[in-house]
Amino acid sequence: MRDFSQNHDWLSINTATIRKQSGSEVPLDRIIDQCAERGIRAISPWRDQVTAVGLDKVAKQLKAHGIGLSGYCRGGFFPAPDAAGLKAALDDNRRAIDEAKTLGAPCLVLVVGALPGALEGKAAYKDIGRARGEVHDGIAASLEYAREAGMPLAIEPLHPMQAADRACINTLEHALDLCDELDADKTGMLGVALDIYHVWWDPKLQQQIARAGRERLLAYHVCDWLTPTRDLLSDRGMMGDGVVELKKIRGWVEDAGFAGFSEVEIFSNLDWWQRAGEETLDVCIQRHKRAV
Repeated sequence: MRDFSQNHDWLSINTATIRKQSGSEVPLDRIIDQCAERGIRAISPWRDQVTAVGLDKVAKQLKAHGIGLSGYCRGGFFPAPDAAGLKAALDDNRRAIDEAKTLGAPCLVLVVGALPGALEGKAAYKDIGRARGEVHDGIAASLEYAREAGMPLAIEPLHPMQAADRACINTLEHALDLCDELDADKTGMLGVALDIYHVWWDPKLQQQIARAGRERLLAYHVCDWLTPTRDLLSDRGMMGDGVVELKKIRGWVEDAGFAGFSEVEIFSNLDWWQRAGEETLDVCIQRHKRAV
């Protein structure tokens, strides 16, 4: 396993981690400057943050600082109540692929969606099997465009607590089954984004990481699971503050052939989003060296 203790060369910051600082939203261009000031070599920005600043401006700023991407967040949300909605989702995913290409991302992360309308508390239907079918078809259609663009797609399985509203793919095994069906030759164009927060509990995790191998492991996200967790969406822990065996899991991931960035993705409305961004980044660097 790689030794992270001496530097933070393989640390990436998912920009959700510091999108709020001292309780307020901070624009992406400022976040990029903060990362550059600390010698952070990679980020994974969110589409809404990029749009707010401007795609071309962000691309130029990243190039000027020599900062790369570990992924681009996010595509997906394929299910819809009708044909028009399904088409709109595909169109939006094509735009996301184009944006990822412009920014030089190694992959577009897919949060695949679930029961349409559930996020707003009004699910258009309750048939999760239908949602999974629409996810399958949406990924298949998007994969064709992704191949043409040369942009790999990374399916991110989400914790089962989010099966109704954010993603109806909830285990690494399920995500890999889809990959094997839609990309049987393991071309490198379809794989997974492995987020510790969502998969650490899975009794099949080690087995499925080994199954994924280098060809399928496209992104690796780290944080920690706090006890108690006060909010299931926005109370992720800083690495080392929770119960996840982070070094053990990274060992499994690297044994499977992954040699990319460990991307810190922390949603923390009650803690880290209330702190100065500089403090959060400094602690990310420390914990990357010590706990990841």
